[in-house]
Amino acid sequence: MNVIKTEIFIVKWLHKYLEKSGLDGFVVGVSGGIDSAVTSTLCAKTGFPTLVLNMPIHQKSTQFTRSNEHIKWLENTFSNVKGQEVDLTEIFNSYSKNLPSEIQDNLSMANLRSRIRMSNLYLFASNKKYLVAGTGNKVEDFGVGFYTKYGDGGVDISPIADCNKTEVWELGKELKILDEIINAEPTDGLWDDGRTDTGQLGLKYEQLEEAMKNPQSKNREKYEKIRKLNLHKMDPIPVCKI
Repeated sequence: MNVIKTEIFIVKWLHKYLEKSGLDGFVVGVSGGIDSAVTSTLCAKTGFPTLVLNMPIHQKSTQFTRSNEHIKWLENTFSNVKGQEVDLTEIFNSYSKNLPSEIQDNLSMANLRSRIRMSNLYLFASNKKYLVAGTGNKVEDFGVGFYTKYGDGGVDISPIADCNKTEVWELGKELKILDEIINAEPTDGLWDDGRTDTGQLGLKYEQLEEAMKNPQSKNREKYEKIRKLNLHKMDPIPVCKI
């Protein structure tokens, strides 16, 4: 990948799409990870208003701090960026208290966090007439479906969804994203135990990318197994046609 050409292409694409939409700017949720850092920076480089939200829900302090440091860096670098913290912990707690305990398994509650954040992003987007910019990369969105349906998968546009994770890291370096974010272990930030993406998937992103490209990969079978479990997210919604 030619990193500079890719950066320019995505920024132009964002600029053109926003103008065509008739809306006024972008809103991006940041997690302290490389995908959201790159996405928010690319949106900022369009020159259009870009709102960057840090939305902690029982967040690990390292993730929360990295998100805030990235927001500060963006605000200092781009005059069109505004950052805001919206602590959603009490909303999540209140929601949880009113749910039957028997349905509160770990995965369902982790996904609930993501869906609460999505609702908050669209609240701000509706109020300001902004587009919600998604932060998923190609491996997550089209390879193994590693996202929450109608959570972080609920977006208006996906600027980096045709970039593999390793390419997102390359873009991050070119964009001068903070080293703490580039070097951080990837995580979806939805678990109290701070589990990583590699821990959940059983493969590193480099291994997943190789398995996506090469049917003869030693990791292909494991990749296909993960993909099969998550195809319901990536396939179009089935419609009963009469």
